Amino acid sequence: MKIFVINSGSSSIKFQLIDFKKKFVMAKGLCERIGLKGSKLTYYLGEEKFVIEEDIENHERGIDLIIRKITDKEHGVIKDKKEIYGVGHRVVHAGEKFSSTVIINDDVMKALKECIPLAPLHNPPNITGIEATKKFLPGIPMAGVFDTAFHQTMPEKAYIYPLPYEYYEKYRIRRYGFHGTSHMFVAKEGAKYLGKKLSDLKIITCHLGNGSSIAAINKGSSVDTTMGFTPLEGLMMGTRCGDIDPAIPLFIQRSEGVSAEEVNIIMNRMSGIKGVSGVSSDMRDVEEMIEKGDKRSILAVDIFSYRIKKYIGAYIAAMNGLDLLIFTAGIGERDLLVREKVLTDMDYLGIKFSKERNNDTFGKMGVITEENSKVKTMVIPTNEELEIAEQTVNAIESQIN
Repeated sequence: MKIFVINSGSSSIKFQLIDFKKKFVMAKGLCERIGLKGSKLTYYLGEEKFVIEEDIENHERGIDLIIRKITDKEHGVIKDKKEIYGVGHRVVHAGEKFSSTVIINDDVMKALKECIPLAPLHNPPNITGIEATKKFLPGIPMAGVFDTAFHQTMPEKAYIYPLPYEYYEKYRIRRYGFHGTSHMFVAKEGAKYLGKKLSDLKIITCHLGNGSSIAAINKGSSVDTTMGFTPLEGLMMGTRCGDIDPAIPLFIQRSEGVSAEEVNIIMNRMSGIKGVSGVSSDMRDVEEMIEKGDKRSILAVDIFSYRIKKYIGAYIAAMNGLDLLIFTAGIGERDLLVREKVLTDMDYLGIKFSKERNNDTFGKMGVITEENSKVKTMVIPTNEELEIAEQTVNAIESQIN
C-alpha cells in the first residue's frame, strides 16, 4: 500500500512515497525554486542523493518530474504510477469547514478556495499542488489533511476572542491553531510508549521549531493551543514575535511612519529569536554566540524558554493536571539548553528534570525526567508525513466501507 504524501508551497514541493504497511519511506525529495532561475529536484533513495537541475516553470511541471523520477527504470521505486494507493496533501487551513481528513472532491476544493483569505500565503499553493497532482494521477483518490483540523475540538471559551462577537460571525475571526498533524502524531506515540490509551491521558505537546506552538490535549482531543487566528500568535518563534500587547503594532506604525503591511513584515519576519538576538533565527547560530557571552543571544533564549514554561503552567491549570509532556520538532528534539531552561524548577508541578537523561536524548525518542517524576516528560521526533499517510489510508478505506 503506497501513499504519496505532498506538501506544496509557493515555490516548492516536498514529497515522500511511503510503503504504509511497512512504515517505510521508499523515496523522498524536494522540488525547489519553482518558477525561478536555478530550479531543481533533490531526490533521496535511502542514503543516496540525486540532484536534477531542470527548468521547473510551475507546479504541474514539478509534479510531473517527481512522478517520472519515482517510476524511472534506473532510480525509480515503483514500475507504474497506478501502484499508488492514494495521495495525502498537507493543507494548512480548512477554517471551520473540516474537523478531520477528507477525500478531495469539487466541494472540498470550493471550500479550500473559500479559506484563502484566512491563509493567503499557504492555501493557494496547496490548491495548486492538488490540481497539478490530479492531472497526472487521474483516478487515484486524494485526501486533504489539514493543519487546523485537529484543533476543531477546542471549546468556545478557548477559541473565541474577546472582540465584538459580530467579527466572529462576519469574518470567522477566532483561534484556529496549527501544527495539528504533528501534535496528533506525537501524542499518539507518547500514549503508545507509556502503554496507555490516549483517551486516558492529559498531554501537553511542544512543537518547537522555526514556527512553534504548544497544544493541550485532554483524552485525545485538543482543548487549547497557542497559535491563533494566524500562526503569529503564541510563543516567540524564529522570526515571529508571538504574544505582544496589541497596541504595539499601532504605536510602531505611527512612530516609524510605516504601513500596516510593513508592520506585519516586522512582526512575522524580523522579530522573535532573530529580532531579539540580532544574530539569526536559527537557534544553533544563537547558541554559538551564547558560548561567546553575547548578552542579546542569552536574552533571546531566556525569553523563548520562559514563554514555553508559562504556557505549560497555564495548560496544566486548564486541564487540572498533566500525565505527559512532550517536546518535538527541530528545537524540541535537539536543543538540550532550551529543554533544560524550560524544565528546571518545575518540581512543584510534578516534573523532575534529569540533566543526564536530557543529554542522552538528542534527536531521538526518550524520557528526560527522573524515574520518580510524577509527570513523565519525553522527546518524541515528529513524523507528519507518516501521520498524513495514515489519515489518508483511513479516509480512503472509510469511503470504501
